[in-house]
Amino acid sequence: MNISLGINTGFAINRFPRPEDWIPVVSQELGLDTVQFTADLLNPFLPDSLIERDVARIRELCGRSGIRVETAFTSAFTRVNHVLHPDLEMRRVWLGWLKRFIDISAALGASGMGSHFGIMSVHDNAEPELREERIAGGVAAWRELSEHAASRGLDYVMFEPMSIPREVGETITATRGILDRCTEGFAVPMRLCLDVDHGDLESSEPRDTDPHAWIRAFAGEIACIHVKQSVRDKGGHYPFTREFNEQGKIVPEEIIGTMASAGIEDCTLLLEISHRERWPAEYRVLHDLKASVAYWKRALEAAAARKQDVPGGGFV
Repeated sequence: MNISLGINTGFAINRFPRPEDWIPVVSQELGLDTVQFTADLLNPFLPDSLIERDVARIRELCGRSGIRVETAFTSAFTRVNHVLHPDLEMRRVWLGWLKRFIDISAALGASGMGSHFGIMSVHDNAEPELREERIAGGVAAWRELSEHAASRGLDYVMFEPMSIPREVGETITATRGILDRCTEGFAVPMRLCLDVDHGDLESSEPRDTDPHAWIRAFAGEIACIHVKQSVRDKGGHYPFTREFNEQGKIVPEEIIGTMASAGIEDCTLLLEISHRERWPAEYRVLHDLKASVAYWKRALEAAAARKQDVPGGGFV
């Protein structure tokens, strides 16, 4: 079992926007070597010349710092309707935008690219026939994206299960339904970017807000997992600091243990932590990220030590 620790670059948005800013934070301040690159740092709507310039800078600086861009994902500012937009022309624009993001992902050396499956308007979600039409259209769009990804050398595309029906994949059952529909005709597999803080609080099934249940349900289809501390209100991408660990439910040793027992062979845990642009959160970003990295590294090191002590090398 190979578990690595990385970080989603959402923390850098508008704080560390240049590659010369965020790459040293990842490599020198946090001591990490794996990132999930976010579209908000290099939006596909930008001119080709700027995209090509920054891709070259990122590749050079990452190579110099020993950092790999493993995957690419949308983020806070690009968390919009995309391929489930109620307007057909807008859906087509966003399909093209996602193809361009696949191009960027491939140029950065990523293995996979992803986003939410799509977000419906309140109106479309409330009408059963329209909802089904949007979902079917979303499957067709992702099929086309999978073909584009294959042509650019990516190994997979992925979506992130969310927490309300309008944003799709809010329950284990709903997510399984989407995955089952995203198979026929797909040129590369549709996989999951799981999030330990997602799931519908209104669900009648307790498992739908239990990250361990999600891991067990989709063990063979998880490409990576977003980790942040999850508290009862699900109100933010909280860090793994003492304040939030005391009230949160995410215990690294338990997550790692569930991954091992579920038979996950290879997976990246990605810190996805964000801070409000308010006092004091704004001034604790690096402190909280360092504390979170240290918290998870201790758990991973302990798990690796246990693996060495077990006949056959399995985690206990």
